[in-house]
Amino acid sequence: MTPLNPTPSADPLLLYGETFHSRLLLGTARYPSPAVLEQAVARAQPCMLTASLRRQGATGLDASQGFWPLLQSMGVPMLPNTAGCHSLQEAITTAEMAREVFETDWIKLELIGDDYTLQPDTLNLVQAAEQLIQKGFKVLPYTTDDLVLCQRLVDVGCQAVMPWAAPIGTGKGPINPYALRTLRERLDVPLIVDAGLGLPSHACQVMEWGFDAVLLNTAVALAQDPVGMAGAFADAVRAGRHAFLAGAMSPQEAAQPSTPVLGTPFWHHA
Repeated sequence: MTPLNPTPSADPLLLYGETFHSRLLLGTARYPSPAVLEQAVARAQPCMLTASLRRQGATGLDASQGFWPLLQSMGVPMLPNTAGCHSLQEAITTAEMAREVFETDWIKLELIGDDYTLQPDTLNLVQAAEQLIQKGFKVLPYTTDDLVLCQRLVDVGCQAVMPWAAPIGTGKGPINPYALRTLRERLDVPLIVDAGLGLPSHACQVMEWGFDAVLLNTAVALAQDPVGMAGAFADAVRAGRHAFLAGAMSPQEAAQPSTPVLGTPFWHHA
């Protein structure tokens, strides 16, 4: 799962015992063209690319666009996902097919419970994650920001969790900061914000809160300049991480002078 030419990092992302050079994961859908996707990936330098088996077709190949060969040529680790699955068995079957097609044990588990919001099926997600882990998968579950649900996912063996900031594709940014910050305070595993980010400032904010990485797709793919936006998000993720490690000052109720006053100016005595 190591990129062909990773940039060395003094602060690597650690997932399931493996290290990654970047804290940005990038989706591969909805780009204007394969060429734009390739340029965006080159600019963002993500640690993983996500792709759906359904996007690839039953054999994992898209002959008309050469999509799978394109992804292979980029030399970035793949994170297949179970997008579009609505039942536990469907998600498991899709994950097993994806393991054969993409030749990886990594899987982004999506089990959709509501077609309108694309909210995860919170009643069956834990069971699906547990069964996939028992089958040897390295599961990154897409979930809501519910603390109890996320804790249950950790309890069954998920070594990282991917809570949403807002419903998929909305670009609203963190709609429940309290819930997200509570997750960060209470869970000791890596947390990757997945879904709902629309601006680089959103990514920077959650990284400042201590989240370990972000996963983006729509915010980059549907930008007027996807390549430029990919770069902006990559910069924002790095800035947010650096700010978190540096430690932000505590907010103050009253104004505090930034310049010390050592004495009274002599002209005040005139």
